[in-house]
Amino acid sequence: MKVALVTDAWAPQVNGVVTTLVELVRELTLLGHVVEVIHPGLFRTRPCPGYAGIDLAVRPKRELSRRLDAFAPDAIHLATEGPLGWAGRRYCLRHGLAFTTAFHTRFPEILKAAMGVPLSFGYALFKHFHKPSSGVMVPTEGVLNMLHNRGFGNLRQWTHGVDTELFSYVDEPRQSPNLGLLTRPVSLFVGRVSYEKNIEAFLQLDIPGSKVVCGVGPLEAGLRERYPQVKWVGLLPRDVLAKAYAASDVFVFPSRCETFGLVMLEAMACGTPVAAYPVDGPLEVLGPAVQREGREHRLGGVLDEDLRQAVFGALSTPRQDARARASRFSWAQAAASFVSHLVPASQTVSHNQAHVPPQASQTVHVDA
Repeated sequence: MKVALVTDAWAPQVNGVVTTLVELVRELTLLGHVVEVIHPGLFRTRPCPGYAGIDLAVRPKRELSRRLDAFAPDAIHLATEGPLGWAGRRYCLRHGLAFTTAFHTRFPEILKAAMGVPLSFGYALFKHFHKPSSGVMVPTEGVLNMLHNRGFGNLRQWTHGVDTELFSYVDEPRQSPNLGLLTRPVSLFVGRVSYEKNIEAFLQLDIPGSKVVCGVGPLEAGLRERYPQVKWVGLLPRDVLAKAYAASDVFVFPSRCETFGLVMLEAMACGTPVAAYPVDGPLEVLGPAVQREGREHRLGGVLDEDLRQAVFGALSTPRQDARARASRFSWAQAAASFVSHLVPASQTVSHNQAHVPPQASQTVHVDA
């Protein structure tokens, strides 16, 4: 099957969406599919306002149309809601083609934090973008229910995976040359140093040991100045990042508006338990709670509205439990699920179809 993947998120950007799509393309290729990725690097770009490090395509309509015409895809997937996503949407509507989309990031929350855009406006815009989609792929049941309650239709749950070979298990934290000698316990954060990550909730914690931040972003300079006692290591190559996870005692994930949180899976695969809030993303990644010795227990770590208590609880979580939970996620399964949600581009479809509740939605399968 020939799959056109249209995305505003691609290398050299570094984020969970890019990682997800790169792994997806690799797995689809292994399955024998031919994937054409249409990304910002193929166009003239400019920086995303208020979000340094993200470059967006400028006036991509003509070149995107040329590439899609030449490729003649069997299925079209619009992965993001940026300029390329909107151009792909216009192309499909103009040619009467069916397509799928994905909701990877809560950009309405980012727009509100960065530019003061009301949430109602952001979600109205995104609902309009996804309305003609034959299947909106979302990473967790919680996000699916949230979007359904906001009037989004044709929702499909599509989870993610982790490379358990790259992020290999260690039974106890090992010193990493990139982190240096640090007082233990070592608490690690990995991700964009940006508005939606709520990173100051981590930086302000009164906890023993050392704090490490791996990542860059628009808030980095100011936070480095305010928190000089924190170890700031910037971006690390994937293999070096794996060593940083393995060198840490706990992974702290302070975001409250994450759609998934791939970095949690990477940390858990190395055996490093997670401390996070009990919100969408962490609830999916850490798994359901079970009662053990009268206390709530999750394999991947600890969720608590008191993030400090979550850190202390995660420090006592067996590393093999965290690894066991991460091992339940694979990119091969994620790719198979993705393919099951695709629709034939040539399918006759009404782009004014009514919203379908999640429990009643139907998936159209594409033969490879």
